[in-house]
Amino acid sequence: MSGTIITGTGLYTPEDSITNAELVESLAVAVERFNRDNADAIAAGRLEERDLPTERFILKASGIEHRYVVDKRGVLDPERLRPRLPLRGEDELSIQCEMALAAVRPALEEAGRRPQDVDAVLVACSNLQRAYPAVAIEVQNALGASGWAYDLNVACSSATFGIQAAVDAVRNGNARCAVVVNPEITSGHTNFVLRDYHFIFGDACTAVVVESTERAERGFEVLGTRLQTKFSNNIRNDFGFLNSSEDGERDPHELLFRQNGRRVFREVCPMVADHILEHLTERDLQPADLKRLWLHQANLSMNQLISKTVLGRMPEPHEAPVILHRYANTSSAGSVIAFHEHRADLAAGDLGVLCSFGAGYSIGSVILRKSGA
Repeated sequence: MSGTIITGTGLYTPEDSITNAELVESLAVAVERFNRDNADAIAAGRLEERDLPTERFILKASGIEHRYVVDKRGVLDPERLRPRLPLRGEDELSIQCEMALAAVRPALEEAGRRPQDVDAVLVACSNLQRAYPAVAIEVQNALGASGWAYDLNVACSSATFGIQAAVDAVRNGNARCAVVVNPEITSGHTNFVLRDYHFIFGDACTAVVVESTERAERGFEVLGTRLQTKFSNNIRNDFGFLNSSEDGERDPHELLFRQNGRRVFREVCPMVADHILEHLTERDLQPADLKRLWLHQANLSMNQLISKTVLGRMPEPHEAPVILHRYANTSSAGSVIAFHEHRADLAAGDLGVLCSFGAGYSIGSVILRKSGA
């Protein structure tokens, strides 16, 4: 079997963006109205009073300062607090397909490939806008690619799981040029109503091109991939096609993203650090061999603790780059954004680990070496 190499990456962000100050101003109006309109129920203990948001809380809790969204107007409307997306006809491209094309095309240009060179498309993201036909097949068709395509979802780890699937396909001769694309419209499943959740996510789309080392020499060679899952309800999203058929009362906000943040922090951080260290050991590598950690961008404190545990010391900023402050948590796209923006300075032979982690729990890591060509 031949080796595999990432020969190109692409990034798309929407034109609209939102600062912490804008989010706080919008939600504060909604919270104050909710508490006022439900004062009696709150006093009687039938409802909980909602906490007012603050910029200080957001920054301290996450390190996030800004995020991109597909629609700013709807998100900041205190009467709506969710994106406002026009319904598209079946003869129009879906919004996820549009985002995918905008990320894939520059990735192919960097790789020196044309759309017709692509023979495998994997759309890997946290939430797909429909069950079928697969968004990946739509992207394949709109791009003009051949071969096969499918969707996959492992929440925030979707990108690394998709990369392993692409690597396996290329190594086994089932594809020559595979594209993994991560169109994350997180604002569609963000709970903008509650203070603890409204600031976490941002929208973005990333793409990577995976090829055989027999066909390409420039890029980042994949030395190994490793996946891990362990069931947990601590991060959950129940929005799905059965909701309309379910009997019983349920707060509609419980269908959207929610998490037990403290338990996630305590449980996931050591799991991720152990996962990376075990992956390095399997490849006869040491933490000191690494020049870069491209981690999932969920929370600044999580990234700092994981990288400190792996390296045995606090990392320098360039060793574990953070892009949270600008993009927020973009789910599966986060680690790829970090890789896309923070790799040009590495020299031939330098090693790095791209790692994602999230709901499931799910963890994926990819050990990469910059090509000498």
